Amino acid sequence: MIPFLATFFLTFLAYLFIAASSGEILALWSKCEVFTGIIVALIASALASRVLFQKKDYRLLNPVRWALFLYYLIAVFLPALVTANLDVAYRVITGKINPGIVKISPQLESDAAITLLANSITLTPGTLSVDIDGNNNDLYIHWINVTNLNPSVEDICGTFCAWARRIAE
Repeated sequence: MIPFLATFFLTFLAYLFIAASSGEILALWSKCEVFTGIIVALIASALASRVLFQKKDYRLLNPVRWALFLYYLIAVFLPALVTANLDVAYRVITGKINPGIVKISPQLESDAAITLLANSITLTPGTLSVDIDGNNNDLYIHWINVTNLNPSVEDICGTFCAWARRIAE
């Protein structure tokens, strides 16, 4: 029941956010929009709640983890994104690149943590998550400037791994 309610609540809020101010001038949402939102959320919850919560792992529903994730996005990921953009711009202008694929072992256990790390690496310019070894969660990363054939996790993604562990495990 918890997965269904969580999916319903999140879907309904997303619908209301999308439909905001498309109704009457004085009201934020019309009665028709709220009713439609409830119907859409019920259908989406019935179809998606089993898929989203297959492993019965409710750790990511914890509000503290969401607060940590928001802090990570603003204080950790955003500065790394800006720095990586400047580094890639420098390498494009100067032509100083040494591309290659390297393997890192972040030692993450949960699928959510490895997904968060892989997406953070991919969204940062100059690196791209190419593959994940499903047996031990090793990541293969395409790196724009390979300086070491056996880099540490910190060489590739800085503190992203520690934050992924803190948020999702």
